[in-house]
Amino acid sequence: MQVIFIKDLKKQGKKGEIKTVKDGYAENFLIKNGYAIPVNDRNLKALEREKKNEKDLDEKNTEEAKILKEKLEKETLEFKVRTGEGDKVFGSVSVKQIKDELSKKKYKIDKNQIIIDSPISSLGFHYITIELYQKITAKVKVHVIK
Repeated sequence: MQVIFIKDLKKQGKKGEIKTVKDGYAENFLIKNGYAIPVNDRNLKALEREKKNEKDLDEKNTEEAKILKEKLEKETLEFKVRTGEGDKVFGSVSVKQIKDELSKKKYKIDKNQIIIDSPISSLGFHYITIELYQKITAKVKVHVIK
């Protein structure tokens, strides 16, 4: 019997995949527990529709991420920090501070998207990476001043 997986099932199949399995396994486990549906014309059309919708959504998100990347790369985030003797910075600029600064500038960036390669603990310009969508990342300039 051929089935279409509607959920991922470890070592069996991924969502949207069509596989041939034994009748008993399909009816008594996969279909009964909601992991798969039988292959028929109606279910195949629904699968094609769902794949097209996912593709359209992916293209839309990619376009939005590219536009956001252009805007972010033009920005410079400024942070005023306390310094000690010899312009030594106390602490460092955190992901939360960067997120808050981006929020003030009306960007909706989650703190998990912000990647800091090394601690920002010196005066001057630094670059951080923001993961926007799949393989689209933006390099944002951070300026630390006293």
